[in-house]
Amino acid sequence: MTPVTLERFVQELETLKKEMAVGALRHGEYDQRLARMIGELRDRKIDAEREQIVATLDELLGRSVITPGVKSHILKRLGID
Repeated sequence: MTPVTLERFVQELETLKKEMAVGALRHGEYDQRLARMIGELRDRKIDAEREQIVATLDELLGRSVITPGVKSHILKRLGID
């Protein structure tokens, strides 16, 4: 299987944020899609180093694409925390 690129992961998170902002997703749907994305990362791996992942999540947090809780959850599920 081909690893997931960090850019694709960022795009997916940005898409989730946009869909939540316009009301196209409910919180439960957001949670399900996020869980699927994280599962895919765990199965296929992510094509980035730990430092890159953390820096990218920090940047997304700074832009309010993700919340501190989502960042923490992603890092924990990926075994980076």
